[in-house]
Amino acid sequence: MSGKAKNIIVVNEVESTNNYANQLILSNAVEGTVVLAQYQSKGRGQIGNRWESEAGKNMLASIILYPNTLSAAKQFTIAKFVSLALADFLRNEIDGISIKWPNDIYVGNKKIAGILIENSIKGSNLFASVLGIGLNLNQEYFLSDAPNPISLKQITGKNYKIESVASEIRELIFYWYKKIETNNFAEIDSAYFSQLFRKREWKMYSKEETLFEAKIIGIGEFGQLQLEKRDGTVEEFMFKELEFVIG
Repeated sequence: MSGKAKNIIVVNEVESTNNYANQLILSNAVEGTVVLAQYQSKGRGQIGNRWESEAGKNMLASIILYPNTLSAAKQFTIAKFVSLALADFLRNEIDGISIKWPNDIYVGNKKIAGILIENSIKGSNLFASVLGIGLNLNQEYFLSDAPNPISLKQITGKNYKIESVASEIRELIFYWYKKIETNNFAEIDSAYFSQLFRKREWKMYSKEETLFEAKIIGIGEFGQLQLEKRDGTVEEFMFKELEFVIG
């Protein structure tokens, strides 16, 4: 793990900040480099989903890390500490923040931020990680069919300086990231679970269009969600094997 870079690269329009950041890695970009876009023409969410963002209104950023001491088997740790950093930033502004597994940030039942992490592996360890973050800051109207978006401005009425927010979030990411150096995984794991959306609450979920009631009781070694059903059985789910029923 090297020292933080201070450089933030701002581009007016790009297909995807993650794609741009991955190209920078090929030319040995310094760890901590941030790519910040006013607009993404092909902004990506998880599993090919689109991320709606009005030009110049929100934080569309990708941050480069080189977590080469972290084994590939523990790569979900990246999702955990990036989620925690975003939650920390938002909690300084508003109440009601939680992390919806695996790495969306919610205010109540509404989504305010999403994360798309792309890791590259060298041997048995990670080589590089691109932390793609979409954070709704100043957008007041959402036009897509996404069911539950919300922005900070809709809650606080304030306008936010996007570059300043990106810099602050980078600092918070490095605060958590440094815990890997001291093998302090337990603190990351505990903080992540403690902030999970719907943890230990009986709620409805859907698997292959079948509804069932369960409660979140843990996170597995590889990031799988552990649910206890009403009959006492425990089942684990990887991402996209399960849907939260919200509403």
